[in-house]
Parts: sequence; C-alpha cells; structure tokens
Amino acid sequence: MNDGLKMLETMVGAQLAKEPLPTPDRIRELIGQIRQIPLCADVSDEQAEALARSLENSHGVSMKIGSMLTGRDYVPWLDAARAHITPYYWNRYRQLLAEQGFSGDVLVTLDDVTDRILNLLENPAKTESWDRRGMVVGHVQSGKTANYTGLICKAADAGYRLIIVIAGIHNNLRNQTQMRIDEGFVGRDSARLLSNRDDPAQRFIGVGRFNKSRRPVTFTNSIKDFSKTLASSVGVPLDNLREPAIFVIKKNSSTLKNLISWLQEHNQRAGTSVIDAPMLLIDDEADNASINTAKGSDEATRINGQIRTLLKLFDHSCYVGYTATPFANIFIDPDSETEMLGEDLFPRDFIVSLDPPTNYFGANRVFLEDSEAILRPITDNGDLLPLKHKKDFTVTALPASLEKAVRTFVVARAIRLARGQRRKHCSMLVNASRFTDVQRQLRNEVHALVDRIRASVRVNGALPQAKALQDGEIAALHAAWLEEFAPGSEFGWQDIQPLLLESIAPVSVVEVNSRSSGNLNYSDHEEHGLNVIAVGGFSLSRGLTLEGLTVSYFLRNSMMYDTLMQMGRWFGYRQGYDDLCRVWMPEEAEGWYAHIAESIEELRDELRSMAAVPGATPEQFGLKVRSHPDTLIVTARNKMGSGEKLVVSIGLANKFAETAILKRDADSLRANRNAAVALAKALAAAGRPLSSASEVTGGFLLRDAPVGPVRDFIASFVNHPGSLLTVSAPVCQHIDDRAASELASWDVLFASLKKREDKGLSDASLGITINCPRRGEGDRSRNDPTTLRVTNKQRVTSRGVEKTGLTDEQVEEAEREYRERDDSRPAKDGGWNYPDRIYRAKRERPLLIVHMLAIGKEGDDLRQAEPVVAWSISFPGTALEEKKVTYVVNTTWVRENFSEDLEEEEMGGDDDR
Repeated sequence: MNDGLKMLETMVGAQLAKEPLPTPDRIRELIGQIRQIPLCADVSDEQAEALARSLENSHGVSMKIGSMLTGRDYVPWLDAARAHITPYYWNRYRQLLAEQGFSGDVLVTLDDVTDRILNLLENPAKTESWDRRGMVVGHVQSGKTANYTGLICKAADAGYRLIIVIAGIHNNLRNQTQMRIDEGFVGRDSARLLSNRDDPAQRFIGVGRFNKSRRPVTFTNSIKDFSKTLASSVGVPLDNLREPAIFVIKKNSSTLKNLISWLQEHNQRAGTSVIDAPMLLIDDEADNASINTAKGSDEATRINGQIRTLLKLFDHSCYVGYTATPFANIFIDPDSETEMLGEDLFPRDFIVSLDPPTNYFGANRVFLEDSEAILRPITDNGDLLPLKHKKDFTVTALPASLEKAVRTFVVARAIRLARGQRRKHCSMLVNASRFTDVQRQLRNEVHALVDRIRASVRVNGALPQAKALQDGEIAALHAAWLEEFAPGSEFGWQDIQPLLLESIAPVSVVEVNSRSSGNLNYSDHEEHGLNVIAVGGFSLSRGLTLEGLTVSYFLRNSMMYDTLMQMGRWFGYRQGYDDLCRVWMPEEAEGWYAHIAESIEELRDELRSMAAVPGATPEQFGLKVRSHPDTLIVTARNKMGSGEKLVVSIGLANKFAETAILKRDADSLRANRNAAVALAKALAAAGRPLSSASEVTGGFLLRDAPVGPVRDFIASFVNHPGSLLTVSAPVCQHIDDRAASELASWDVLFASLKKREDKGLSDASLGITINCPRRGEGDRSRNDPTTLRVTNKQRVTSRGVEKTGLTDEQVEEAEREYRERDDSRPAKDGGWNYPDRIYRAKRERPLLIVHMLAIGKEGDDLRQAEPVVAWSISFPGTALEEKKVTYVVNTTWVRENFSEDLEEEEMGGDDDR
C-alpha cells in the first residue's frame, strides 16, 4: 500500500468511526473529499473504489448491547462519579480501534457495554472493604480481549490502581495477550521497556502514538512472565505509583505463588495483612484451570485456591472472569446447590452476555446456517492418522483429505491475492494429534507437500494453462479450485494460475506446541503479512489467535464442551474472505459442535429472558444452567475420579430429547420395533388410528393423541445406557407428573419420506406405509460393538421438525420474535435459518416423533433390511413447579468417552513426556 492510499484509509476511517452505519454514498463522498489533499493525490480511481468497498464491509457492521444479571445488592455508581473521571486511557484506546477499522456503531456499543461492566464493578473511591465477583460470557474468538482491554482502560480512568490479567496456561497465549495490552493500554513495547528502562529509543506503539503524557507501569513484558526479580527492578511500591500498574501473568501455580509472595512482601499496608490499592483481576478463559474441581487434578484446585488467596490480599478487589463456554464448572457445583456461592469464584454479583458484531464468523454460521458451504467431512484418516493413537505413532503419509486441505489453502490465498489482499496475514490450522512427536511428524509431511507444490508451480506455473495442467501438482490445485471455489467465483482459472507462485512462495509450516521453536508472531510481519500452516495440538486449542485463518483441518476425539468450542480457532472475523473459509473435520465432531452451538444459544436465550425479569440474579441463572440436560455430561466429566454412581437432577420442560444411540443387539432392536407396533395399536384402540393421521412435511401427524399409549411406548423402549437424556424412568416420571394436565394430550409424528428412495426401505408394520428415512451408521470408534449410532450428527431429526403441529399463527409469531430479537444478524440468501427451540417455546402439546430408520450408506440396497426404531420428544414449557427428574449417569460410558480428554487436560495439554 502506497503512502497516499494508507493516509486516505486512515483519515476516512477516523471520520467514519464517528458515524454509525454510514451509507455507501457517504463513504465515497468522504473518499472524494480527502483525495483532494495533496498527500493523497497519487491514489488511483481503482484504488479508491477498492477502498470504498472495503470500508463498506467494515463500517456496515453493527453490534447489540447484550444482556446482564445483577446481584440483589447492586448499587450503580458510575453516573454520579463520571464528572470526576477523565477518560484519558479510554479515549486513546477508542482512537486505536477506529484506526483499526472498527465501525462507528460497534465503537458506540463497545463504549456502552464497557460502561455497563465498569458500573457493575465497585467504585474504586469507596473506602469500606469490598469484594465483587462477576463474569462476562462472550463467543470464541469474538473480541473478548478487545472488551476487557476497554474495561481495563476505563477502570484505570476511574481510579483502579492495580490491574492483573491472568491469561492462558501456555506462554504463547500469555505473550500474545501482553502484546495486545501493550498496544491497547500501556502504549509501549514492554519487552524494550523492562529490558532497558533508560533507553531513550524505547518504542511507542498502539495508543502510545496518540498521547504519551501518562504511562501505566507494567511489571511483566511480552517476553517474560512475572518474576520477583523483574518486579523489583521497577523499584517503586504500588502505593507510590502515580499511574496504574498492570501485570499480565500466565495461569500457572508457580507464577501465582511468586506474585502473591511479592505482593505480601512489598505492598501490604503497615500493620495489616492487606493491600489498600483498588484491584481489578481479569481472568481470561475463566473456565480453564480456575475452577475448583474438588477431585482429580490437584493443579486446577491449587490455581483456584491461589486466585482466591490473591483476591483476599486486597481490601478492595473485583474479579471478572471472561469465558465463551457457559457450561464451565464455575456455574456447576456437582455436589450441593447450597455451596454454589460459597467462597469460590461463582459470579455472584453479575453476569454479562456479550453479543458479537454482525460480521462475526461463529459457531451458528459454521455449524447451523452455512455448514454445507464450509464443512468438509474427514472419512479417510483410517490407519494413516487414526483418531485414537499413542505418542509413539508413526506417520507414514498424509490422508488425501489433508493434502486436499493444503491445496485448498494455496488456492484460497491466490484468490485473496487477486482480491488485493496481498499484505494480509493468511493462516491454515492442522490440529490432528495431542502428542508433540506426532505433531512434529505431521509438520514434516506437510512441509514436504508444500515443497513439492512450490517446486511444481515455480517450474510450470507460468506455462499456458493446457500445458501447466499436465503437471500433477498444478492439476491437483486446479481440481481443488474447481470443487471448492469455481462455482460463482469472480475469477477464472486464468486469473488464479499466474498467482499460485506468489501464493505458496512465502508459506512456512511451523509446529506450535510446548517444545517447538515455531512461533506465530504476526506483529513482526505487518508489512507483508505472515503466511503460515500451523501444526499443533493443545497450544492451538485455547485462546491463541491465528490471524487470517482460512482453512482448518481438525481431527480430534473430544466430546468435552469447553474443549471443543475452544478448539474452534476458525471462529472470529474473516472480512473479505469469509466465503473462502473451509473446515475439515469428522462428521461426529460436526454433530457435537452443532449440538453445543444450539445448547449455548438456549442458555443465552434464557439469560436474555431472565434479564427482563426484575430481581433475577446470577444465582438463579446458575441454578438454571445446572438443570439443563447437558449438565449430565458436564457433571459426569467433573466426577470422573469419584468411582461412584453419578446422580444428577435436571428438568425436561422446554427441552428436546432423542435416542441418537441404541443398543445394537437383535433382541433390543426387535423389542423397539414391537414397542412401535404396540403404540400404533394402542392409539387405534383409543380412537386415534394412524389411518386418520394428516400427511404433513416429514411424515404422518396425529393431533390430540392421549398420553397413555405414549407413556407406555417410552417405558417399554429399550434405551442405551449411554443415551443419557432418554433413560425411560426419568422421562416417564416427568410425564406422570403432568399426565392429568399439561401432558394429557400429545402430537405424534410418524416420520416418513414422501416417497421411497431408490433402493430404500418401506415398512407397513404400523398399519400405514412408512418410507423410512435413511441414516448412515455413525462412528463406532468411541463405543463397543454393541452400540449402534444412528447418526454422527447428534440429532436423528431434521431441523425445523419442532414446528410440526403448531398453527401457522404460532409459527409466524415465533419467527417474528426471533427476527426482532436478532435483527442485527444478517439473513442468509435473503431468508432466515430458524432454530427449533423458538418453536418449542410455542408448543401447547408435547411432540413425540417415532422414527423407522433405514440404516446404511448412500447407495446401499436396503429394501430387505429391518427398520430401526428411535424416538424424539419436544417437551413444552411448564406452568407447574418443576420437580427435577433424577438420572444415574453410567460411569463406564463416561470413562470411555472422556478418558482421553481428561488425560490431556491433566497433562496441561500437549504430551511432551
């Protein structure tokens, strides 16, 4: 970018940051005005129009406020104190964000949100002792760091004297966080500052370029974590500092111990055991290692205790945990409801839910709204790279799917070059093993592949198309382009082929783990962009940002909610190339991600609803989270080390349950078919024969069916012990409690295709002809051969099924309310992808769905097969006092499903032993 164009972009961007949602005409008007300045005179019309389109994308972005809950003793203070607060640090930070292209609307909302969070802290001028605990729930890679940096700036302006940021458990994440704090709050390069404090050439960065009159004191730097020696070199007690002090530390027991010791030795008030300075503690990734698990991992419990000890050192302290996974154990004490608040880190004073900007590339888009365009299944890893392998596994070759992912990355970068994104970072993620030895081998194999592609393109890439395609590697790149990008592309292959060498030439393949020398220091490559394929494991799984991430290859065996979501490094912001993003993963992982995305959105909806109720508190929300069906899995994982039966109480009102896994043995499958036949006969005996059912989208619907036959069907169904939410006794208990009132009348859908598919299965055992939906048998790698997974994607049913039985008016009302609540979310292809939970909330009668499934791969001849029976239930809400139903979790199943995850967690990530 030439100097004139850069100047034009900076000046126009600064003006647009003051104007929420400017129109395209307004953007071009500003560009035309500023182009008249001599410094911008060398900007061409083409460059000006390209800049206008780029600014349209970034400044057309909006963001909503989000929702919050507060404790009963909440007393607002900020408005009364505002006259005495000079927003020095915030003004610098806002100017930096404007320069970085944040839209005016997003800046206004961020200002408002951080004000609200600051107001939920305590007034630092309050002299009485205080201790506030809160939590901010964001989205993975959605800008939580930007939010808490803004909060830090405002807290410093308000009078907080000491700020501690506890970053991730790995050095690379702590260093990355320090650099962002340096840029957004400190304003100086902390590494240079602490290595030679008297150097007059110390570099001012970020906010320091705008105003240097006040300078925070930093006790850590972007190279070194906290140490007593480093802190003592500052040479000034906290009480004597004229500006706020900040520590950015790793979430590590030794580091916390040293910090606590240093604070006790140097800063306690004379004659007391406390420190007087108002302190704000930001706990980034608060669900990771900060939780008191009360079992198993001593390290996690020790860190939890040290954080609490750190807070007790101060007369005036605020703890704010930031997380993207609200199923975190901090909400869920598996032992006792009465202990939930206790002395632990539960956010008793406030919970804030952040809404992301409209350009956020998150789980909803990837797994629920646009999955067909983005996701690619991994089915060929087999013996080459099995999901489960030991640390001494030998990688002999790459799966063809990984080779294709690498080629797709090369082509995607060429397209980005054609779009003028030459100086932008571009990354690929390969996360396929938790073992560092295996990661090293994968890195070497990927490096060799990149070398082969580079050599071919260098020799033959400039040849005429027909001749170039005789080269096998160029032909493979062309095939990737045809399959992934050619339909609807603004470029032809004749535009892409000449850019292949420029695309792949700077690409490096680095190993990123606890013992590698590879690094992702994007700040050193701002001039030309860093182009990298990062191969790693746990170090790439939490907090670390991969700038310009375009292609991801994810082959991991996790079911843990927080682990899965944090592994999703592909979430974030993909301005100008979101249509090029691809994610390879097993179908089973895709299913878990979709399930978790829906579950988290349910909890966010619950938080929004509770926030609208006067007097609702974080404690009540914590109890609500604990009654969510997914508590079964989260709590079971917590209790892995207990060796006892795991008893969990949950609620089924306004919940969806289905039998996604079944017992494989012939007797169980036969018993379930008999149960379905008995249900049909019982309904007929009650005057509701299937011949009277209405043919609707998805099958045959009986309205107003009596509860008795439904209850008997559920009771006689042979459930798999690992299908936690569908255990017959608890479901029947929930039904029995409401059989005379809310659940007396049911809608019953017998799922069926409109017509039998080619080589498909039809069944007449229920008295009507059911054209059985086909389901590919899911992955058996997790379970023993007695388990039948009727789907890899967690749900037997298709999206939208829960509106079956509702009136047109109920459907329209549910969809209208969703659009009004989420009006900042862009519609896909001119329409909306509505989640099923919005229809469930309108149900007056429960919906039972009986599935007669044809199990087999696409193309298999299933005409002589026996149908496999499964069921789903959409339960409406309840006006009655809900008696939670009790489940005894199968410990063996939990151990089979989570043992590898827990080993990794207890090792602290990558296995380098």
